Amino acid sequence: MSDILVLYYSHRGSVREMAQWIARGIEEIGGASARLRTVPRMTSSTEGAEAAVPPSGPPYCEVRDLEECVGVALGSPTRFGNMAAPMKHFWDGTSDLWLRGTLAGKPAALFTSTASLHGGQETTLVSMMLPLLHHGMLIVGLPYTERELFDTRSGGSPYGATHVSGLASDRAFDDAERSLCRALGRRLATTALKLAR
Repeated sequence: MSDILVLYYSHRGSVREMAQWIARGIEEIGGASARLRTVPRMTSSTEGAEAAVPPSGPPYCEVRDLEECVGVALGSPTRFGNMAAPMKHFWDGTSDLWLRGTLAGKPAALFTSTASLHGGQETTLVSMMLPLLHHGMLIVGLPYTERELFDTRSGGSPYGATHVSGLASDRAFDDAERSLCRALGRRLATTALKLAR
C-alpha cells in the first residue's frame, strides 16, 4: 500500500470532516491508503504550540510522514483569505525537506472551509499551494468533469474541495461537498500511484 498523507488543521471540526471524506476517496483506489495527520494549535499571544501528543484524533505530523508519503492532501480553515497560522507555522519548519528535494515531484491537493460563501476559499487554496510549489510538488485540482462543480450552491472549486460551514460552524455538508471531497481524494490517489511507479 502507498500512503497518501492527509494533513490538516481544524479549529471547529469542518476541515477535519473534509479530511475524513478525502481519506475515504483515497481508499476507494486500490493500492492507496490515507494517513491522517494534523498540526498543533497555536495561540495568538505566543508562538508556543500544544503538547507533542494530541489528546485525541490523529497524531501530529512528523517529518517522516512527508518523507514516506507518495502524495499530500493539505487542508486548513480560511483565515482572512489565507491558511491558518498553525498550518503556515508547520510549513515554515520544512526547510530541511526543501533542501533535500524530498517532496519534489509528489502530487498535492488542497481543501478548505469558510464561514461564508465568499469568505476567501480560493485565495486560501492558492496560499496553501505556494509552499508546495516551492517544494516542487505537482498540484492536483478538481476538473469540471466532476459535475458537482457546475451544480454546487455551496462549496467546490477547480482549485480544490471547499465547504461553507456557516457563521456558527453549524451548516452540515451537502451532497455536492461530500462528493467533491471524495473525488479529490480519488484523483490525488490515482495520480500519486501513477507517479510512484
